[in-house]
Amino acid sequence: MSTLNNTTPVTQVTPVNGDSSSSIIRVSIVQASTVYNDTPKTIEKAEKLTAEAASNGSKLVVFPEAFIGGYPRGFRFGLAVGVHNDEGRDEFRKYHASAIHVPGPEVEKLAEVARKNNVYMVMGAIEKEGYTLYCTALFFSSEGRFLGKHRKLMPTSLERCIWGYGDGSTIPVYDTPIGKLGAAICWENRMPLYRTALYAKGVEIYCAPTADGSQEWQSSMLHIALEGGCFVLSACQFCQRKDFPEHPDYLFTDSDDYKGDDAIVSPGGSVIISPLGKVLAGPNFKSEGIITANLDLGDIARAKLYFDVVGHYSKPDVFNLTINEHPKKPVTFVSKTVKAEDDSEFQEK
Repeated sequence: MSTLNNTTPVTQVTPVNGDSSSSIIRVSIVQASTVYNDTPKTIEKAEKLTAEAASNGSKLVVFPEAFIGGYPRGFRFGLAVGVHNDEGRDEFRKYHASAIHVPGPEVEKLAEVARKNNVYMVMGAIEKEGYTLYCTALFFSSEGRFLGKHRKLMPTSLERCIWGYGDGSTIPVYDTPIGKLGAAICWENRMPLYRTALYAKGVEIYCAPTADGSQEWQSSMLHIALEGGCFVLSACQFCQRKDFPEHPDYLFTDSDDYKGDDAIVSPGGSVIISPLGKVLAGPNFKSEGIITANLDLGDIARAKLYFDVVGHYSKPDVFNLTINEHPKKPVTFVSKTVKAEDDSEFQEK
């Protein structure tokens, strides 16, 4: 497992010259592939990689989008307009089986991994509620508590055929000893109003689990770091064709006809960027690996001297954003009111 970093050893959240507003923390991104159709082995892999990052002093470990359950790149699920088939249904059955309940035993296992390694953890997972799947980011504390989740609000393109939509009830930012943690998944990062919601909640360490390994993605991450005055940790899987189950109907890429086992299916590109727009570690487009950097939290205040997007550089007299944080349920049960046995006092005289 390769390691990219810009760091010197740091074993805890360390004030700079006694100034707690300029603390240094070490963080890591795991850039690795899911073990497809095998969630227990994927969790074992996550445990090993978390331990490796923690042994290097990291206090936060961020995993890619859909690491648990798998990002179904190239899967077709037998889908075409007006077409349904048994093979696609069975492919979805397998994918659903790899997803996890939240909360559930896999979440408990991941919480124990965080506790055992004394790290905060942000984990990309495919969540199932009944038979609907959601692309979700899970948050864990270093004490082994499951803090909560963010469900991807808007799946992209064909993702909408296999994943449900999140709502405003899961847009958290968690205030932790290492900074305020929030997440935007993949192309949610292109949604300016969603970014603004995170900025308004004070996000300081902006986690971006993604499946986008393009060069253009790097520009988006740099822009968000500058716009939000926050650290951006973008985590993407590095996958080769051999990482995927055998299937004749995959469409992995529209730019490369090479189909060898070592063909790169997802190139990674994980990166860590400071609020001042400096690339601290990565991007790694070459292999699985752990990308590590030390974050000087004082850079947040330094950046916001000139630009605070929801503070002194906002114009609330002109622009205003309203966010509906109520959960949206498709079915609501209203219990019947039981009539009192003696209601004579309410009868007309």
